[in-house]
Amino acid sequence: MPVVRVLRRVACWMLQSPACGCRAPVLPSRFLGTSPRQIPMDANFHSTSFSEADQQRVLITGGLGQLGVGLASFLRKRFGKDNVILSDIRKPPEHVFLSGPFIYSDILDYKNLREIVVNNRITWLFHYSALLSAVGEANVSLARAVNITGLHNVLDVAAEHGLRLFVPSTIGAFGPTSPRNPTPDLCIQRPRTIYGVSKVHAELMGEYYYYRYGLDFRCLRYPGIISADSQPGGGTTDYAVQIFHEAVKNGRFECNLKPDTRLPMMYIDDCLRATLEVMEAPAESLSMRTYNISAMSFTPEELAQEVLKHVPELQVTYNVDPVRQAIADSWPMNFDDSNARKDWGWKHDFDLPELVTTMLNFHGSESRVAQAN
Repeated sequence: MPVVRVLRRVACWMLQSPACGCRAPVLPSRFLGTSPRQIPMDANFHSTSFSEADQQRVLITGGLGQLGVGLASFLRKRFGKDNVILSDIRKPPEHVFLSGPFIYSDILDYKNLREIVVNNRITWLFHYSALLSAVGEANVSLARAVNITGLHNVLDVAAEHGLRLFVPSTIGAFGPTSPRNPTPDLCIQRPRTIYGVSKVHAELMGEYYYYRYGLDFRCLRYPGIISADSQPGGGTTDYAVQIFHEAVKNGRFECNLKPDTRLPMMYIDDCLRATLEVMEAPAESLSMRTYNISAMSFTPEELAQEVLKHVPELQVTYNVDPVRQAIADSWPMNFDDSNARKDWGWKHDFDLPELVTTMLNFHGSESRVAQAN
């Protein structure tokens, strides 16, 4: 069979050819045994390189949380409505469903996640599925499954298919032994919540996959994010969202943190812009895989005083939740985000006065529409 032998030699030569600049990657395999996912020791993943002109195909997991819907809207303006797919395990509100592509996606179902990536030719994946701090402490086993097992599935799918992967981290990734004022990018972390532990795990696993398999992993440690058009989602910093709802709705607000609890915060517009900017930053400009970002830092009392300038009749009381207070006391008071500003030009737009004005304008107009209806 001389022809067969010749063809075999040609095939072997093509597979070993150095023309591509790398050896052929060995992709992760899924098995039916006790370990559903195994990555060969000699695996070598190479993320797809993107240029400014490329049209990305984006998937957002956990899309019905505080940030997902806003991120989808933001990215659709950049990449086109049909190129950004929002996903979750919950039924979306009608306005979300009609605003662009939405599909069911369970991050604990590897096969389902893989099918979505393949069938929709996904190139960028934003992984927002997670249980937040206070909710996670109330259901540790579920938080462990969603925040850690789900992350493993996402990492493997992203590595297998050469995706650019973004996973948000948080101020909750630090602990009481971390320097708090300011908190640098690299320091001891040791969080004491399952949410924080899972985020440190995500940071380290993403960095490991970058060095081991070439996965283009990018991560930002978000401060408390304040959003006008979403409800609080069980986080320790949610008081800074709830105060605006209550100020416009009934003129009374009960805060579950002490008045002098200082935490770093950011308006959602800055958060979404930072997320896109770090994803579009040239790989050679990134000196690390995980960056702190920040905009402002304030206490509940300072926030209330700024709100009172616009709503002088607002009554603020304090009923401290010991669980949330203990969490807040272990978190940074200020973020040092100098590396993000130096490496890829991060710069925030919203300080406290602009934040309060924007939030009250949104909720005030929303209240007036409701009254008119």
